[in-house]
Amino acid sequence: MKYLLKLKNFRTLTYLAVLLSFLISGFLIPDYAEAQQFPIPSIKIGIDKASEPGDVAVALEVIALLTILSLAPAILILMTSFTRILIVFHFLRQALGTQSTPPNQVVVGLTLFITFFIMKPVWTDIYDNALSPYLDEKITYKKAFENAQKPLRKFMLVNTREKDLALFVKSAKIDKPQTQDDVSLLVLIPAFVISELQTAFIIGFVIYVPFLIIDMVVASVLLAMGMMMLPPVMISLPFKLMLFVLVDGWNILIGSMIKSFGV
Repeated sequence: MKYLLKLKNFRTLTYLAVLLSFLISGFLIPDYAEAQQFPIPSIKIGIDKASEPGDVAVALEVIALLTILSLAPAILILMTSFTRILIVFHFLRQALGTQSTPPNQVVVGLTLFITFFIMKPVWTDIYDNALSPYLDEKITYKKAFENAQKPLRKFMLVNTREKDLALFVKSAKIDKPQTQDDVSLLVLIPAFVISELQTAFIIGFVIYVPFLIIDMVVASVLLAMGMMMLPPVMISLPFKLMLFVLVDGWNILIGSMIKSFGV
């Protein structure tokens, strides 16, 4: 008898579950007529024969565009002010001794927006003289590429040391450029990168000096007091933070870096 009651209860629960599933499906799944109004798109990938040379040219332009997009991170990092600012921020964090504060996401995000701010005149020039005329079909993509190089080349030349540029010109065994337009990007880009690294390391050294003095003073005081087991970093960190805040360090540092770039 108990077995029959259990079986009856099980069947009842099964019927309720099936009924609920139908009710839920009725609310969630639209009618077939309504579904026809929102067709599901299909994707087709194929290779067809080119009917004329223009089709091949368009395909090559698409491939070139995809190649440029794949190189976009390298272009952003190595051909803009991004490298110098990011390295200086990391030197600042190490000098303060705050370990991972601010976190990497904040540092990279701040660097990215400062880069946009500094590079805005260059990118505006590229848009006005290269991208916009090309989209309006006023110039060819070759002419657009040439126009886009000029403001970017000017920015990198202003911020590149002649010594670094001469190094790569000599290594490439090419004639000495007479004008800015004669400088190849294959020579200019690496020269610009090592110039940025050199400048960033110089700024990092200047940042380190006052905080290093605080560390030395705190370590000397603790040693004189016989507190050799107390880590000097625990005592010097509040003093370094206080100094950085009192002099309005973020404003001075970022303002100095923005002024250090020639545009």
